[in-house]
Amino acid sequence: MGLRPCIALPVLIGVLILSPAAGAGRTANVAGLQVGLQARGLYSGTIDGVLGPGTRRGVRLLQRRAGISVDGVPGPRTRRALGRYGRHHYPSRMLESGCRGWDVAALQFKLAWHGFPSGTLDGNFGPHTDAALRRFQRFAGLGADGVAGPATFRALRHGRPHVPFSLLRPVSAPVGDRFGPRGNRFHPGLDLPAPYGARVRAARTGRVVKAGWDSGGYGYLVILRHGSGVRTFYAHLSHISVHRGQRVAAAARVGRVGASGEATGPHLHFEVRRRGAAVDPLPALR
Repeated sequence: MGLRPCIALPVLIGVLILSPAAGAGRTANVAGLQVGLQARGLYSGTIDGVLGPGTRRGVRLLQRRAGISVDGVPGPRTRRALGRYGRHHYPSRMLESGCRGWDVAALQFKLAWHGFPSGTLDGNFGPHTDAALRRFQRFAGLGADGVAGPATFRALRHGRPHVPFSLLRPVSAPVGDRFGPRGNRFHPGLDLPAPYGARVRAARTGRVVKAGWDSGGYGYLVILRHGSGVRTFYAHLSHISVHRGQRVAAAARVGRVGASGEATGPHLHFEVRRRGAAVDPLPALR
């Protein structure tokens, strides 16, 4: 897999930190490492940016294959063992469409956590990554040129957006899949498994901006606008109880649980976006 000559930054604005202590949290560079290991069949876990046992096992396998010291610590020699993919850590060069490598995977991971997932975390800067980057740049008040440089990297160091007010739980059900990494993709909301036909209620007073079929995988979908740039999404419904333009009160029924669209069973996919960025709904639920 070849790398195009993307532009190196004139000044190093970040250092690679992949020490044993990094396992305590998640980092974009560890996510880049995981993508590289996965592409070589050495890691089958979630691309979560955590230097946990599965990632260390993959590192040891890579080290053994490369004939270097097998210690499970992904240092510079281990990164070089990934070949051209591991040449550039994040953020050491300008990134744009056509770039490939560890740093692109790290950028994809960063964008996803800031609410702009780009599909598969694969280290390839294609059309989906370009679109996600431009959406983030507009969100951050930057020129949406599709080139990740120092200004974009600085913006990605800021805190992630959050819901500025409380929300009602839209269906009486436990939380299944949460907001965050899922396999080699990113889940932008909460899945609430519930019986088919269960009542779905508005999480907050708002106005209906969409009520109908969504061809992008959400199936029957209701979207409410609440102010402060916040919209809530109620997806995979079996029935819709509201219409576009209608004002609905908090706790009013907006539909019923289903399995429409790309769903493997009855559940509500509940998503919150603020100014276009997907936001973790869980801290706001009461």
